[in-house]
Amino acid sequence: MKKLLTFFALVLTSTVLADRPNILLVLDDDLGYGDLGCYGAKDVQTPNVDKFAAEGLRFNSCYAGHPNCSPSRTAIMTGRTPTRVGVRDWIPEDSPVHVRRSEITIAKLLQSSGYATCHVGKWHMNGEFNQPTQPQPNDHGFDHWFSTQNNAYPNHHNPDNFVRNGTEVGKLEGYAAHLVVDEALKWLDARDKSKPFFAYVCLHEPHEPIASDAKYTALYPSDDPSYSAHHGNISQMDDAFGRLMKKLDDDGLRENTLVLFTSDNGPAITSQHPHGSSGPLRDKKGSVWEGGIRIPGILRWPGKTKPGTVSDEPISGVDFLPTMCAVTGLQAPQDRVIDGASWLPVLEGGKVERKTPLYWHFNRATGGPKVAMRVGDWKILASLDKPPADHSNDITEQSERDFKEAKLKDFMLFNLGKDIGEKNDLAAAEPAKLAELKTLLEAKYDDVQNESPMWPAWKFTGAEGKKIEWPDYVKNKKAAPKKKP
Repeated sequence: MKKLLTFFALVLTSTVLADRPNILLVLDDDLGYGDLGCYGAKDVQTPNVDKFAAEGLRFNSCYAGHPNCSPSRTAIMTGRTPTRVGVRDWIPEDSPVHVRRSEITIAKLLQSSGYATCHVGKWHMNGEFNQPTQPQPNDHGFDHWFSTQNNAYPNHHNPDNFVRNGTEVGKLEGYAAHLVVDEALKWLDARDKSKPFFAYVCLHEPHEPIASDAKYTALYPSDDPSYSAHHGNISQMDDAFGRLMKKLDDDGLRENTLVLFTSDNGPAITSQHPHGSSGPLRDKKGSVWEGGIRIPGILRWPGKTKPGTVSDEPISGVDFLPTMCAVTGLQAPQDRVIDGASWLPVLEGGKVERKTPLYWHFNRATGGPKVAMRVGDWKILASLDKPPADHSNDITEQSERDFKEAKLKDFMLFNLGKDIGEKNDLAAAEPAKLAELKTLLEAKYDDVQNESPMWPAWKFTGAEGKKIEWPDYVKNKKAAPKKKP
């Protein structure tokens, strides 16, 4: 791999070498398509993200690479559909599942070409976190990291599970979003300023277990404390994001910094906090319906994006690696399948030139279908003829065999240009289009399944759940006796 990375680093044009932009990727956690003012939310205050959207380009059809945490992050870092990489679901603590050392991340490519690199916040690309048995953020290209394996525990307030460059930090005082941004600001001050930078800022909010500062919950007076907490959590994130943008301005970095703000999947509408919004989209996190995979996506790159513009061109998390390679003059890896494509043409009013359609696969997807593909305005979905494992994250010989052998069935077809809510199945009315997309979907499915690695048997322990500290209103709800029907 070292020889490959050296080669990629050398494939830089002289023009790009002279003026490569800084790159800041801000990834929110479980933020839905309808959770921001700039995407139509009426009951959530997000002034900083809304201002950012007014300064740049807002994507109406931005997609996560997967409807769940770990696979979505894997898609962003590798440019590959996560099933191909072997990350098919969220990764629990101590799981054997991880992004293998053989994968080439965008951080590794940028680091090898002279970028200073930093990861702060939620990592979630391995199970054996901060252990030598699996690659850590530094192994995947980050000079500096201040990370959690998964969520902030026991919740967003005073978390105790951050690790800085391999050393456990211990209990911190404050709220996760601001603690993560604090670290990012310190790194921006301490970095080697002779180099361009890539900062990957992964905020935990509004993922469970939610904890919000009272000054944010006060913005949402309600008889339902879970409503105030959830919406306050989004405003907490928004405030932290605003601090990060102010830092760029204060340090004179705005003009030469490409900033992308997005989410890892759709909203988690949970029993504890059922207030996330998919807007006009169907379903939520964990689904291959639009509500599980279509997410906010906002780009600001002064001189390249026009303020207040909107694009309907579909882009995806798998596009981040090839796009950043195009931005910086690097060549994307040529020895493996890269499922994404560069969206740079969109900045000049063009379209993404894809070799392979946008694709999603989640064996445990809710709402029926488990596989989906989008081609133009058309979207095809399908179910599988074999069930997922008995428990969401168990790995057994049977579940691995079923995963490899499952076939597609029960195809559905929608025209998203006319039916964003996926209400009108056109499979019977458009047999020719269904047959065309079915052929594409089956070929893509087989290709990805053939490459996806098998993992050793492992039993999910639920270790994360034991670390959570829920607020009183959730505890009381859990403890309340169930009413008889």
